[in-house]
Amino acid sequence: MVKSTHLYTNFNIKPQHKGSIILIGNFDGLHLGHQKLFALAKNYKKKYSLKVGVLTFEPMPKMFFNKNIKNFRLSNKKQKIDLLNKYNVDFVIIKKFDKKFSKTKSIDFIKKILAKKMNAKFIFVSNNFRFGNKREGDVGQLIEYENSFNYKIVKPKPLQIKKKVISSTLIRNFLQKGNLVAANKLLDRSWTVEGIVKKGRQIGKKIGFPTANIDIKDYVLGCPGVYAVKVKIQRDTKYVKGIANLGYRPTFNGKKILLEVHLFNFSGNLYNKYLTVEFLKFIRKEKKFKNVSQLKKQIKRDLLVAKKTK
Repeated sequence: MVKSTHLYTNFNIKPQHKGSIILIGNFDGLHLGHQKLFALAKNYKKKYSLKVGVLTFEPMPKMFFNKNIKNFRLSNKKQKIDLLNKYNVDFVIIKKFDKKFSKTKSIDFIKKILAKKMNAKFIFVSNNFRFGNKREGDVGQLIEYENSFNYKIVKPKPLQIKKKVISSTLIRNFLQKGNLVAANKLLDRSWTVEGIVKKGRQIGKKIGFPTANIDIKDYVLGCPGVYAVKVKIQRDTKYVKGIANLGYRPTFNGKKILLEVHLFNFSGNLYNKYLTVEFLKFIRKEKKFKNVSQLKKQIKRDLLVAKKTK
């Protein structure tokens, strides 16, 4: 982590962080729209000589309220913190979103948290921001209490490309359709999945293409298929090129979604290692082959494509 960035799990922030600029949101993926927001906050920081803080929630409220939502996130908690640190914010509050906090009245969130606990001077929110018990609070209410609690609401116009608002939802849709190029463009980097390698059925090893298996947990389910990737192993700085299958392995009647990664020019034990997998190119959709022989022939063709990908 960047040394100047403080991480909090509650609203009891240090005196030097009170009276700051506060950005509130999920910031899932930290895409171009979010980046525009951070650039504006940086200007406010310079103009008003204030610190910048981020307030975000874990789990994401939408997933807390709807337990049926499983594969949704563009980035996990660790990635979110790492990405936020890149924008040199002074502090980050990751508030646990639980049943008790979800019942906080909107006026109490404004009065007791934003005003009393944080003494926020500028509050950056999206126009559709909702908060408080049963989502009773909105931007209109925040603006209504500006003078009472001495803060100012900032709600920049959302960034658009080709008349479409850049959002985490739009990026999820691109990934689900296999449009990795469009998704990566809006993320301003390669979509990345991180996770710990678990022992699988070792099917890849048996057919001559050993893979590291990663449970994608709450990550959004990109289009099931084959991808060219590059992989970082734990704290290594170097990346290893590879090929990945994200899907159910229909040829082997797989039931669970899994990310399987085969690394080029690599030998070693990856079990229990933490991998960072960057998706560089979508090669093809997942399909069921009649037999293993056909699958192996297709894998060889896929490998040629992946190895040429930069």
